[in-house]
This record gives sequence, structure tokens and C-alpha cells, in this order.
Amino acid sequence: MTRSPRPSNAVSMPAPPANRPSDEELRQGHRERLRERFMRAGSAALQDYELLELVLFRAIPRRDVKPLAKRLLLDFGDFNRVISARPAALAKSGLSETVIRELKIVEAAAHALARAKVMHREVLSGWGALITYCKTAMAHRETEQFRILFLDRKNVLIADEKQQEGTVDHVPVYPREVARRALELNASAIILVHNHPSGNPQPSQADIDMTRMVQAALKTLGVTLHDHVIIGKEDDASFRTLGLL
Repeated sequence: MTRSPRPSNAVSMPAPPANRPSDEELRQGHRERLRERFMRAGSAALQDYELLELVLFRAIPRRDVKPLAKRLLLDFGDFNRVISARPAALAKSGLSETVIRELKIVEAAAHALARAKVMHREVLSGWGALITYCKTAMAHRETEQFRILFLDRKNVLIADEKQQEGTVDHVPVYPREVARRALELNASAIILVHNHPSGNPQPSQADIDMTRMVQAALKTLGVTLHDHVIIGKEDDASFRTLGLL
């Protein structure tokens, strides 16, 4: 007696369409669309993580970088804080030397562009550009930095020098050294700039005392102290505007 074959319990799965794009093709398509949107509408049309993706594309050519971009923003806060973070902090967040180098190139380019808008130009009439430059260079630093902007008789910026680096809440400043450097550069006036990593730009009593000592040292040489600007995370404070000069 011939037995009928048992019905199979296997479920046949439909074959994937022959023209289904690979993961690599999907990734490259996303990258091209993001680049095109950037070129068409500019950075204002992109969210921070998308702008960060554009930077990461160069360093990580064959991986979806969107999760990494979003994680970096969670770790550091925003695009500016990511690219200006210390290399050690970026490495601790799991980034390779190649990725860190790419972020530092972007940071250096931003500083150079902002600096070019103020160097060898009359700064008092272009105060907004000067503050933008100082914020670009200093607002997201994790330690205090003290800079001096040296001006000629026409208030043209002839030199921008980093004088000292300090801790999270203190940077040493030596009034005689400030005056000596102004004399060496034949500067007629200077502007002091330092940052407060805490984010609050309001001057401390130590800031006020130091500024008065620098002003006194400069006065003996006939050099004018135009202002002392403190850069915070979001805002800035001017000694002249506050009536402290």
C-alpha cells in the first residue's frame, strides 16, 4: 500500500527583491542626501547631530555615524563643545586619534576664520566681530586662559597673544609682564580678555584687583587699557560697560 507524503510544516519565505539596496548603498545614499542638503540650504538647515555627522564622515568612511554623533552631543552638550573638547576628553569618550584629529581641524579652521575678521582691523568699531572671535577661541575652554589684544594708535589690532593658562577658576597674571610686552610691540592700547569656565562672566574681586594693577602699570608707559572682557559659556561681561574702568 502506497502512503501519501506527509504535508511539510516548513513555511516558505519570499525571496528578497533582487534590487534591494545593500547596507553600504543605504549609508552612502544618506551621506549624499545630507551633503546635498548642506550645500543647498547651509548649516542653518541642519541639526547639530547632522552637522557633526558631516565632520565624522571623513574620519569614518564605512560606518553609520549618526549614533556616534548623537552620543557625543549627549556627552558634551552641543556641536561647539564637541569640537572644542580636549583631546583627552574625546579619547575617553571612545574616539580614535583619526576622529579626534578631524574635530581639531574643524576647531582650528573656525578659530582662523574668526581671527581673520579682526586682525589688522580697527576693533572698537567692529566690537561684535571681536567678541565673536573671543567666544570662538575661549568660551568652551575647561580652564582659564588670559589673552591680550594689542592695538596701535588707530586702534587697529596688531597682535593677539595668549599670555597665561590656569586652572578651572584661576589664571596668574603679571602686570609688569603685560606692560613690558605692550612696550615691545609699540602698542598704544590693549584689551584684556579671559574666560570663566564656570560659564558666569561676572568679574570676581580678584579680577577687578588684577585689572586695576595692570591699568596702573600701563599708565606709567602711556598705554591705554580700553577694556577687560570676560567670556562665559553664553554671555560676556565688559569692565567698561560695567563701569569698572
